[in-house]
Amino acid sequence: MKKNRGRTGRKRRRKHLQSFMNGVNSSHKLEYIKLKKWLKDRGFEDSNLRPAEFWDTGRGLMTTKALQVWELVISLPEKCLLTTATVLSSSLGEYIKKWKPPVSPLLALCTFLIAEKHAADKSLWKPYLDVLPKTYTCPVCMEQEVVSLLPEPLRKKAWEQRTTVHELYVSSKAFFSSLKPLFAENIETVFNYSTLEWAWCTVNTRTVYMKHTQRECFSLEPDVYALAPYLDLLNHSPSVQVKAAFNEQTRSYEIRTNTQCKKYEEVFICYGPHDNQRLLLEYGFVTTDNPHSSVYVSSDTLLRYFPPLDNQRNAKLSILRNHDFLQNLTFGWDGPSWRLLTALKLLNLREDEFTCWKRTLLGDVISATNEEQTLNVTEKICHFLIEETQHVLLQISHLKRDKDNLKDHLALVEALRLEDLKILQKSAEILCNLKNATT
Repeated sequence: MKKNRGRTGRKRRRKHLQSFMNGVNSSHKLEYIKLKKWLKDRGFEDSNLRPAEFWDTGRGLMTTKALQVWELVISLPEKCLLTTATVLSSSLGEYIKKWKPPVSPLLALCTFLIAEKHAADKSLWKPYLDVLPKTYTCPVCMEQEVVSLLPEPLRKKAWEQRTTVHELYVSSKAFFSSLKPLFAENIETVFNYSTLEWAWCTVNTRTVYMKHTQRECFSLEPDVYALAPYLDLLNHSPSVQVKAAFNEQTRSYEIRTNTQCKKYEEVFICYGPHDNQRLLLEYGFVTTDNPHSSVYVSSDTLLRYFPPLDNQRNAKLSILRNHDFLQNLTFGWDGPSWRLLTALKLLNLREDEFTCWKRTLLGDVISATNEEQTLNVTEKICHFLIEETQHVLLQISHLKRDKDNLKDHLALVEALRLEDLKILQKSAEILCNLKNATT
């Protein structure tokens, strides 16, 4: 009997350890119980997915049964989806229909989210709103000193993103004022920059693609958004593929996976073949060992290693610009990209080789000297970026110690930069091998 109890105890411990490694089931939490009941009232059949906390990805969905290839993961009825049709059927509808010039579908969704969040207990969407993030980690929400630590071109895109949201807020103030009859409070306390930023991030990071018929009451911007409660708890993995679309026959948004998933494992979907800079910009997270990740080489960095006294300098730059060879120059897990090497080959053409520039852009070998110089310059750029990345990581380390309020955002930038460092070190190794092979 003692032996059996011992085995049972070990079994329980193994089961507990396995549960911890896979994820901790969160379906007993009140917010999820309320959400599931709310979804059931709208026709959602309880699937095999359970909300859980995972040590590496945070909040996600765990399967309670093994999933086979192309098996249906989730089917969310149309009544559960939050779209512009939802907004128009609310008290905001008549104000949106009357407003000129027409508001964008994006602004309509943002306005609805802000209004419903403000309504609190009175909102029909409260069970969903209660599980939405209170804050976001997209660059648009980051402090200036954190944004300055981002690599190019992400830093530039982060400023563009911030400008977009600010301009949306400024241009929408008059429309927000027209909604005064719906609110007892001062309209500026309901619709301010902070609430719009939260709503914009909610739409930008959590919507699924769903095309809607163009309505005259909206601007001509595409109406392709749908917020999908519960389904939006599914996390991203670059190693899975899914089929996701609205099924016109079942009137539900459905996801099927092409990847088998074991019982009690986290179920992933793929947001697309995005590198970490795109994932951070659009969704506010990065993934480790992302096969799509790259380190971008700016045109300024490129020109740092370009002979200033080259008589054909302007002509070469003009050719690269006209043929779009000053953008998307990268280092990846497999070393320098073909585009980067091609741009550097053209910049390193000798005066007597310059007439061969077209052949260079097509990938032809012009001379052994050109090949050697190109590899040397590429290696210098790679080592410069390694040193720059290490310097930024040191800055982040100091800031994490001194600025506790920025630690979450700094941790994301640190993860991005550490991934960049791994890619650059791998590229440096590949370049060293290439040089050895050619000497």
